[in-house]
Amino acid sequence: MKAVQALVLSLLQASLMAVTSASGAVPPDHARKTDDHAPPAASRAIQNTPGSGLISRLIREASEGDTIVVPSGLHREHLRIDKTIILDGGGRAIIDGGGSGDIVEITAPGVTLRGFTIRNTGIDLDAENAAVRAVAPRVVIEDNMFSDILFGIDLRESPDSVVRRNIIGGKSLDTARRGDGLRLWRCDRTVIEDNIIHDGRDAILWYSTGVVIRRNTGRDCRYGLHLMFSDDVVIDDNEFSGNSVGIYLMYSTGIEIRRNRLVRNRGPSGYGIGLKESDRFVISDNVIAANRAGLYIDGSPFTTRAPGVIRRNSIAFNDVGVMFLPSARGNELTENNFIDNIDQVRVAGRGSLEANRFWSGERGNFWTDYTGYDADHNGVGDFVHEPSTLFENLMDREPSMRLFLFSPAQQAIEFVGRAFPSICPEPKFSDEVPLMRPVAIETSAATRQASPGPLAAAAALLLAVGGGITAAARAGPSTCRRDQSAIGSSLGAIP
Repeated sequence: MKAVQALVLSLLQASLMAVTSASGAVPPDHARKTDDHAPPAASRAIQNTPGSGLISRLIREASEGDTIVVPSGLHREHLRIDKTIILDGGGRAIIDGGGSGDIVEITAPGVTLRGFTIRNTGIDLDAENAAVRAVAPRVVIEDNMFSDILFGIDLRESPDSVVRRNIIGGKSLDTARRGDGLRLWRCDRTVIEDNIIHDGRDAILWYSTGVVIRRNTGRDCRYGLHLMFSDDVVIDDNEFSGNSVGIYLMYSTGIEIRRNRLVRNRGPSGYGIGLKESDRFVISDNVIAANRAGLYIDGSPFTTRAPGVIRRNSIAFNDVGVMFLPSARGNELTENNFIDNIDQVRVAGRGSLEANRFWSGERGNFWTDYTGYDADHNGVGDFVHEPSTLFENLMDREPSMRLFLFSPAQQAIEFVGRAFPSICPEPKFSDEVPLMRPVAIETSAATRQASPGPLAAAAALLLAVGGGITAAARAGPSTCRRDQSAIGSSLGAIP
């Protein structure tokens, strides 16, 4: 009898091993570890063949620290990740929300979500339906593609997180009915890098400190990037184009905006960079071109603790180079290139720019409309740059006068102003040491390697043709001409 029992037991064990092998299941004791952030013995990888189960079941079966490799194919489900795991779609798994609610909710710290296509959220703006919503710290969301979503990535009180290499595309809705492609709420020390966000509402930070935002692209949105009450943020080497506003800072302190490209932001507001009641900001080495207003400055800096620093930017081909509201004071603009903006600097209403400086020491700015010369060859114009035209003054006071730009009416008004200097307005600002050559700005390696864009090419052509005319109109000899050929390179590669 014992021999028969032993034979039956051995046959059952053999059958069980055959079934396990055929199903592709991996016994827990022999699972392969793939988590790069934990010791080899601390985690196991759970793999499943296509069609053999839902992602939710794999999450339920997982242990803390596991890596779940999700089978390729379409998965119609909503996920809740409540364990510290890596969920990896391998670039081939699709999670479809079926047009309702949120799709992925992360409630555990230290979760990584990568390699998925996530699509088709609900469209309830009140519920803020999101592709991914995280409410835990140290979350990593990387290498995903989001499409047909209302809100994209929504991080709430998720400090020390990373969002990188994602493509986030919104639903085909009017801008007012879209959700934010990216939103951070109280997410200190988070890194946002190498993402593409398009056709959404905003990428917005609320109450977040120490965030780094680099090498991202934002296009065809309302705000490419919007900061609210967020301090000590670095915004480096991003590109924002085709939005209503490129970058907008509100009530934020200690912001550094450098080496960005803000181009063709021409919506109802149309600012390349806008600032409202923000402090201790540095805006440097940016290309700001073809916007309605390159920079818009409202009540910034808000206090007198530190000046607003705007230096080494190329501000070109905008309707208005820099627009100040009368409340703006304490800004220092030096070594910027003001290149053929229709209106280089404007003050809204009847305000004055006396509380802002356009030079520091022996360095002012480069202006394509400067008509002076440099007889002593020191690189600085021999006369102060004090732009004052009757038509611009009227346009500052009555914006509806823009209707007559480039018309015979404008030419007639300018002729009257030149013929009767007594009726010309006071200069709106002065640059004591205008530069005769454009300033080279620092650009990213990617920008330096790129071929010049159409705006840069247009700048070079325009200035090559007009350089001789501009120099001939000046009182100095040919050796005093400004180096017009350097302007194209000062713009960098404009997309």
